[in-house]
Amino acid sequence: MTREYVKPRIIQQREGMMNKFGAVTSRFVDNIEGVKIAKLTEEFGSPLFVLSEKTIRQQYRNAVREFSLQYPRVQFAWSYKTNYLDAVCAIYHQEGSWAEVVSEFEYEKAIKLGVPGEKIIFNGPYKPHDALKNAAKRKSKIHIDHLEEVISLEKISRELKQPIDVAIRINMDTGIYPMWSRFGFNLENQEAYTAVAKIHSTGILLLKGLHCHIGTFILEPNAYKVAVQKLINFAKKIHDDFSIKIEYLDLGGGFPSTNTLHGQYLPGSQVNPPLGKYAEAICGELIKFGSLFEKPPQLFLETGRGLIDEAGYLLTTIVARKRLNDGTAALILDAGINNLVTAAWYKHEFIPAQAYSEILENTVLYGPLCMNIDVMRPLLSLPAMSAGERIIIHPVGAYNMTQWTQFIRLRPAIVLIDTKGNTHVVRKAETLAYLTQLENIPAHIKEKKFRGRVV
Repeated sequence: MTREYVKPRIIQQREGMMNKFGAVTSRFVDNIEGVKIAKLTEEFGSPLFVLSEKTIRQQYRNAVREFSLQYPRVQFAWSYKTNYLDAVCAIYHQEGSWAEVVSEFEYEKAIKLGVPGEKIIFNGPYKPHDALKNAAKRKSKIHIDHLEEVISLEKISRELKQPIDVAIRINMDTGIYPMWSRFGFNLENQEAYTAVAKIHSTGILLLKGLHCHIGTFILEPNAYKVAVQKLINFAKKIHDDFSIKIEYLDLGGGFPSTNTLHGQYLPGSQVNPPLGKYAEAICGELIKFGSLFEKPPQLFLETGRGLIDEAGYLLTTIVARKRLNDGTAALILDAGINNLVTAAWYKHEFIPAQAYSEILENTVLYGPLCMNIDVMRPLLSLPAMSAGERIIIHPVGAYNMTQWTQFIRLRPAIVLIDTKGNTHVVRKAETLAYLTQLENIPAHIKEKKFRGRVV
C-alpha cells in the first residue's frame, strides 16, 4: 500500500522525568487466532466484529475451575443480556452453563436453544404476567424484584393450582458506591424482611433462594464477602422466624474484565483483580458459615462481562486522517459509538493491524457518524497511520453486540473463529431491506407522487 503524504510537524520536547507510565511500547497485531486481519475484512467487510470460540471456552472453564476448587456446589448461568447471539449462548450451554435472562424474548431464545425451563434463571424488574406464567409452568427460578410480582405470582400459582418456588432479589450496603438500590428489596431498612413475610403469608409461594447483584465492574472483591455475610445472616433470621430453608444463594455478576475504565491510570489488564480473588472472597465466607445450613447452599453466578469481553474484537478501517485546529492529529474510522457503546466507559486497546513507524503522536479517534459525540478515544498515542489501514479494538465482547444501534450506519457482520481456525458468520451484516422490513407506508401517502422541484 502506498502511504499518503503526511505533512511534517515539529513537536516540542520537554525536559524532566519520564512519566509514571514509562515509555510507550509500540506493537501491531495482524491476525486473530491465526486468521489474518486483512483476509477477515476483505471477506466479511469493515467494520467487523470477531469472536474467538477458543477464548470463550477457556474463560468459562477457568472461571468454573476457580470457584469449584473452593466450593462444592457452584453453577454458572450465562447472562444473556451481555451477548445473546445464539452461537455464543450455545457455546456456554455446551460448556454446562445455565441461562440467566431478564426479558421474555431472552427466555424464549434460551428455550429454543434447548435449555430446560428448570435451568433458566428469570431476573429483571419487568416480567409480564404471561411471561411469569410461562416460567412458572416450566419451573424456572423466578427472582422477585418487587411486591407487584408477589401479587402476580400468587394469582398465577392459584390459577395453576400448584405452589411456585421463588427467590427474592436483595440490595444492600456492601461498601460500593453509588449503591444499586433500584433493584429488589433493601436489606437494611427491613424491606426485604417484609417481602419475605408477604411471600410466606401466601402459603403457596415457596421461598428457596436469595439473590443479589451489587453492581457492575466491581474492583473490590471484599464487597462480595460482605454480601455473602449479609445474605447468610438474613437466611438464618428468616429460618428462625418463618422456618424457611434457603436452598441457594445467587451472587449475580459484576466481575470486571481486563478492560480499563476511563478513571483508571494503569491498564486494567495489570490492576483489575483476577477472578480467583472473587472466588476466594465468596467461597471463603460460604465455607465459614456453611454449618448454619443443613447442607451447603447452591451457589449461582451470573457472570457475563468477565467471561466474554476478552473474546471479542472490533476490526475497523481508517477512513481519513486530518488535523484539528489546534494541530492535534485525528483519525476517522468506519466504526463509531453506534458499534462500540462501551467506549463511553472504557479505554479500549486500539492496536494497529500492520507494521508502522516508531514515531508516535497524540491522536483523537472519531467514528463515522455525523454527530460531534462520536468519539472513540479522546486522545491516544498513535503513529501517522493512513486511510485504508486497519485498527483492532479489544476487548469488546460484552454488551456491544446487544446495545449497538442502527443510528446512521447499518450494523456490521459478526464472525466466529472456531477452535480450528475456521471462520463462521454468526450474524450477517444488515441491509436496507432488513432495516425497513417492519415498516409500512399508508396507502394515502404512498399514492402521492414526489412534488419537490428544483429552485
